[in-house]
Amino acid sequence: MDMEGLRTFLVLANTKNYTRAAGQLFVAQSTVTNRIAELERELGVNLFARTNRKVELTREGERFRIYADNVIALTESSLAEITAAKRFDNYLRIGSADSIYEGHLAPRILQYRKENPRDSLRISIGVTSHLLEQLQADMLDVVFTYLPLNKSKYHSELYKQDALVLVTDAVNETYRDGITEQQLTGVNYLMCNFALQEVGQYIRKLFPRFHQFELEIDDCMKIVPFLRHQDTYTFLPKDMAEPYIARGEFREIPLLDFRTPVINSYIIYKKSAEDLCRKVFFGE
Repeated sequence: MDMEGLRTFLVLANTKNYTRAAGQLFVAQSTVTNRIAELERELGVNLFARTNRKVELTREGERFRIYADNVIALTESSLAEITAAKRFDNYLRIGSADSIYEGHLAPRILQYRKENPRDSLRISIGVTSHLLEQLQADMLDVVFTYLPLNKSKYHSELYKQDALVLVTDAVNETYRDGITEQQLTGVNYLMCNFALQEVGQYIRKLFPRFHQFELEIDDCMKIVPFLRHQDTYTFLPKDMAEPYIARGEFREIPLLDFRTPVINSYIIYKKSAEDLCRKVFFGE
């Protein structure tokens, strides 16, 4: 089972078409066919169900896709680490939720890069559950998430605490003087579940049971475009919202008769990477 076979499998799984897969890989269609046939012979299962117009993954193919994704990612990450060791003093693979990166990490990493040009940092943005999986699969050295990880090989600690602020587009004048909890249930609220931690559950409970939100997403950074030039509302971490408020894009709405919990974000790293992580993120 070689890497080219795995890559071919993943491309075909995404395109669901032999001709398009061959085009993306810059090989003949027969090469794609042969590579997939060899994989299926080696595994003894059918990875794809074929029709006249396209192919679909079988149940075994879906399972194998997870394996192939992990093998490719781990191989590329390991090779990058080996190559980086020749060129740089240190190499660190960082994973972060988008909102934590925008609100806290980006300025720190920019400053660190200026002070340590001989270090290499590889940054991946993702959701909490995927980041924790990648950390434990040795594809990342440190992650910033909304959930802690309590396992002996890793160190997990509170990184930042953010207040929540309710924001809307700056030109939306409704509730300029503040909003009550009851009034909140009647607005066009865009829901971010904050990785299903206590904060997301608290916000959900502000609304009637089984309330269907106009938009629900798992990363609050992705909500930002849906706030612009519309009468929509959402809670954002204060540190993330402040640049938009300062630029006059968003407006904060005071809460009149209720308060929101703080958002906890965590830094989690392999204990073997502790010295470098403390240096990069805490300046120690």
